[in-house]
Amino acid sequence: MPQQPSRPESQFHRVRSVCEIEPFRLRVHFENGIEKEYDLNRWKGHPAFTLLFRHPGFVKSVQVEPGGYGVSWNDAIDLGCEELWKNG
Repeated sequence: MPQQPSRPESQFHRVRSVCEIEPFRLRVHFENGIEKEYDLNRWKGHPAFTLLFRHPGFVKSVQVEPGGYGVSWNDAIDLGCEELWKNG
């Protein structure tokens, strides 16, 4: 039986850290050393992000998801690592 090729350890651009740098703008540090800025305004008007835009101080509570697979504010508001990578 042929051996399957090994998969890379990570197929994702995992997030190492995140912080708000100005209103509705995040600085995202990835595990590969790349840093990107992500503009949350692209989600303005989207129902899932209503809380962030109604209470701007809530943006500061952003945290990296376990394993670096994205960032979140609570159980209902999150962004995946590939969204942050692609659009950051």
